[in-house]
Amino acid sequence: MTARIYFDHSATTPLDPRVRAAMEPFLDGVFGNPSSSHREGRIAREAVETARAQVASLLGADASEIVFTASGTEADNLALIGTIRSHDRPGHLVTSSIEHAAILETCRFLAKSGTKITYLPVDGDGLVNLDSLLRALQSDVSLVSVMAASNVVGTVQPIEELAHLTKLHGVLFHTDAVQAAGKIPLNVKRIPVDLLSLSAHKLHGPKGIGALYVRKGVHLSPIVFGGGQERGLRSATENVAGIVGFGAAAAIAQEELAEEAARLAEFRERIVAALRQTLPHCYLFGHAAKRLPGHLSIGFHGQEREVGKLLLKLDEAGVAVSAGSACSAHHSGQPSEVLLAMGYDSERARGLLRITLGRFNTVQDVERFLEILPQAVASLTPAPNHRQYAAVALDAVAPA
Repeated sequence: MTARIYFDHSATTPLDPRVRAAMEPFLDGVFGNPSSSHREGRIAREAVETARAQVASLLGADASEIVFTASGTEADNLALIGTIRSHDRPGHLVTSSIEHAAILETCRFLAKSGTKITYLPVDGDGLVNLDSLLRALQSDVSLVSVMAASNVVGTVQPIEELAHLTKLHGVLFHTDAVQAAGKIPLNVKRIPVDLLSLSAHKLHGPKGIGALYVRKGVHLSPIVFGGGQERGLRSATENVAGIVGFGAAAAIAQEELAEEAARLAEFRERIVAALRQTLPHCYLFGHAAKRLPGHLSIGFHGQEREVGKLLLKLDEAGVAVSAGSACSAHHSGQPSEVLLAMGYDSERARGLLRITLGRFNTVQDVERFLEILPQAVASLTPAPNHRQYAAVALDAVAPA
């Protein structure tokens, strides 16, 4: 039986066997509660602190600045709600119009209790404009939150410039780096972010564990209450096995980042070069060069409404890809809010096919995919020749 091809790493990643090996002792034999003072508890506590240092090292942070959460989503919630609640007034939060639902839904929640929300526009590549942020900062702002990289189109934001501009105005800056951490360099000693969210399962670690980087001196109010774990910011008995797995995944990602990014970018370019020849009506979503190494989001002129059928045909052929965000799969067939915000019309905003590569993909996976995709596209309703769109050509994609 031919092995399936998994090209949906922006949704989740397979657990690295090295991470599983690190976790195994803490799934059964080492079961102590890290808050207990006896030997079993001390062993668990030591493992948690080792993992905290490993996650911190991935970001160039101090271990004391890492707060473990149950997910990247919870880390985002803690960053936003925790910042706003730490002030006596409702506050003003500035974010981009193409954030992950973990940010946008939290903003909607905060708006109901009086927080002012400003949504920054993006250009056709999905990039936030520095001038739009500067205009927003002319008013009283509590927090700016802009994602490091888009889960939908893969565009990498100019986080360093955005954060520097925000800090010049004395405002806190948060970035949702769930898609970016472990894939591109992120060093908080150089990038003046105050808060940064990440998640283990996006970098070949386990599901159900995330973290929030909180720069020293930044005050947050907790959103989960109880025994006061994680410096009082995230009460609950720690998920020791998950935390250990997160630490191992972070350490591996840090060590292998440059090599892995180069390899995935090469695979991405191989796909682009082939599609340019076999599917000339294919076009690119997102910035041609400022994108995650293994991320490629494409559409097909005149066949945008067929993307659902295309996904099914690829799945039947043994290929796992997605249409936009996995978190929005229940809105299948609807125009992508991210693409609409980027200026695409409702037709093209329905047609995104997201191909995201990962650590265990091989050149054989890529070659087989390049045989399967044209066949699957050819089985769809043919694209009318008169349909013309202004879109970024695939040959504009440059190596990361």
